[in-house]
Amino acid sequence: MVDTLPVSPSPLLTTAGAVPAPEHSPDAGVAWHYGDPLGEQRKAERSAVVVDRSHRFVIAIGGTERLTWLHTISSQHVSDLPDGASAENLSLDANGRVEHHFVQTDLDGVTWIDTEAERGPSLLSFLTKMVFWAKAEPRDGNELAVLSVLGPEAPSILARADVNAPAEPYAAVKVPDGGFVRRMPWPAADSFDLLVPREHLGDWWARLTSAGAEPAGTWAFEALRVAAARPRIGLDTDDRTIPHEVRWIGSPAEHGAVHLEKGCYRGQETVARVHNLGKPPRRLVLLHLDGSAEGRPVPGDPVTVNDRAVGRIGTVIDHYDLGPIALALLKRSIPIDTELIAGPCAASIDPDSVEKDDGIQAGRAAIDRLRGR
Repeated sequence: MVDTLPVSPSPLLTTAGAVPAPEHSPDAGVAWHYGDPLGEQRKAERSAVVVDRSHRFVIAIGGTERLTWLHTISSQHVSDLPDGASAENLSLDANGRVEHHFVQTDLDGVTWIDTEAERGPSLLSFLTKMVFWAKAEPRDGNELAVLSVLGPEAPSILARADVNAPAEPYAAVKVPDGGFVRRMPWPAADSFDLLVPREHLGDWWARLTSAGAEPAGTWAFEALRVAAARPRIGLDTDDRTIPHEVRWIGSPAEHGAVHLEKGCYRGQETVARVHNLGKPPRRLVLLHLDGSAEGRPVPGDPVTVNDRAVGRIGTVIDHYDLGPIALALLKRSIPIDTELIAGPCAASIDPDSVEKDDGIQAGRAAIDRLRGR
């Protein structure tokens, strides 16, 4: 029987100045900010902050076939993931729609997965049901908790905390007293996740802040993530989202979560068809919102043009430099300079956030050659 109880509210909420995230937020249970959310963002970009993300649901997978087994039921190429390496990965449904997004790290014979708090139990249940005869043993791994250290001074702060910061994205190394640290390519240029024993969470927080990291809440983490146009499942996706729409296509080296050169897995037909022959119906963009409007949109609100729905709002956040911003899934046909309405306010597309995808796919080019075009 799988224990699917979510993790408890973080003990770090008792830290001086901690303001809890809103009750119905996906970050409920950890600090939203410490009294200066915009200042915390500035520090994350100019010095270094530590963010309590201990609400992330952690799964541990043991067994000698854990990687080859996970390779067959997920979108990333992980069958030969080296020891001390990480990858972003997806679980798709039969139609190629995203059900789960997670980060995995293989270290000392165990694959560690962390994912959204509210989705973790269902992911663990799915993995457990898919074991069959494989030598893979998924279990609740919430004995480890996630702290993120962000900012250009993060490597030196980690060094002062006796942590050897990996130099390459997705690389991971063990840390003193159990757990590990891995380098991530987002939300900031220097981003590190520490997965440490939950019982020592307070000790690690004290160690990192004593080393110079300023406390920051999930508001700061989310603002940097949105500015970097990195999607978050459940906020920036819906039940129709396919990986191509939200920049999850690519190998770990490409900071993706779907490897296009791996074998059969659930949802692969849709992934291959869209990549080789078609275009995704929507694309993820960054929106600038009218800060003078009364009220803000919320995730799931429609984005409209002349009262016609052309997309949906994802994460909405106030950024210290960009002001009110949001991620949105819009129809690909919408021109970049279109005047939009997002919920109760006007919005415009950040042109730098729009990835070019006007090339001819390999499959389409092959068909054209056969037809003599």
